[in-house]
Amino acid sequence: MNLLLVDDSKAIRMLVKRILRGLGVKGSSITEAEDGALALESIKASKPDLVLCDWNMPNMNGMELLTAIKEEGIDLIFGFVTTEGTSEMRAKAEEAGAQFLITKPFTPASFESEIGKYL
Repeated sequence: MNLLLVDDSKAIRMLVKRILRGLGVKGSSITEAEDGALALESIKASKPDLVLCDWNMPNMNGMELLTAIKEEGIDLIFGFVTTEGTSEMRAKAEEAGAQFLITKPFTPASFESEIGKYL
């Protein structure tokens, strides 16, 4: 399975990669993007199976990225890893087509609970 991590924080990307490796995802199957605009280019070039995306980023935020993916007709598993954990934000994410939302601060267990079924 190929995954794309989208977050403007390198530290968060490194932490998520460590958690994913702990869940059995090989490091070589994880690519990264610093914002939604770069992620969209990466998705078009080599469609990942699953995208883990921050909500708030410069250039193109996570919701804008999800909208662009849907408009392009690209079918993949998309979830947010974000501080935006209110019930309103969860509803917005689900309505836009996100399969899950993991809130920061997160744990390996929260990742396993939300994305384990996709791995």
